[in-house]
Amino acid sequence: MKKVLFVIMVTVFSAGVLHAQQPVIVTNKDAGWHKIGDAKVDFKTDKDRFIIIGADRFKSVKVKAFDASVRIEEMQIFYEGGAKESVPVAAELNPGDESKVIALKNHSAELKKVVFVYKTVSNSGAEKARIELWGMK
Repeated sequence: MKKVLFVIMVTVFSAGVLHAQQPVIVTNKDAGWHKIGDAKVDFKTDKDRFIIIGADRFKSVKVKAFDASVRIEEMQIFYEGGAKESVPVAAELNPGDESKVIALKNHSAELKKVVFVYKTVSNSGAEKARIELWGMK
């Protein structure tokens, strides 16, 4: 019985980890803004990763908020080859708001992943925020 319970716990945990880190595949190489990915944001401080593969060279990025307000503490940008850029956002976005456009310092390199530290702002409807990450080519 203990083995069965252990297997179920490992399976559930593994499914959650794989879901949280599912890669985003970008196929469009045209100039302009492209949606990279989206995520639901918990009420507690959370850390989510957008793993990016494909046509992943961007000049700048921005974040859009939906459904509820979100407090973004920081954003880290990881490039292929190991370079990393920390962006201290420290901003609250209301539904329908966009962050400022964040110019990437290493825009000639391919993005590997973008990591957010954020949380949904408490609200009367108990709605979780949803964010979208957009990139400019």
